[in-house]
Amino acid sequence: MVLIKTFDSENKPTETEKEQLIDFLYKHLEQYGDPRADIEKCADYALKERPSFGGFILTSHAENDELTGVVIVNETGMLDYIPENILVYIATHHGYRGQGIGKALMNKASETAKGNIALHVEPDNPARHLYEKVGYTSKYIEMRLIK
Repeated sequence: MVLIKTFDSENKPTETEKEQLIDFLYKHLEQYGDPRADIEKCADYALKERPSFGGFILTSHAENDELTGVVIVNETGMLDYIPENILVYIATHHGYRGQGIGKALMNKASETAKGNIALHVEPDNPARHLYEKVGYTSKYIEMRLIK
């Protein structure tokens, strides 16, 4: 059984919990991660601690309360032409992979989000298969102009 906690602007994590989930993502995103400061900013947007549309954070825990997974979803403030939500980060503890935690977090994120969800995934990321299993499809190839 996967125990999942939900945090948002109405139900915020403690500062210690927030630091733990940011550190967790920084470590367990591995080569697909971002700088810690970017992960913290994303969490701040989800919790409306910076001007934003909000979002939510999900954490999963083992029976001993060890953190086993984290998801951060930000609301985009858009509708129809851009999904209303973007799943920015998802990671599971490397010692707990293959136990259904990622799938449980993805399903809970789908239940919790109001509206559609987009996510970005690198083509070689093995998690891509999980996303497809829970219903995500590839609609576009993303292109960016980095200034």
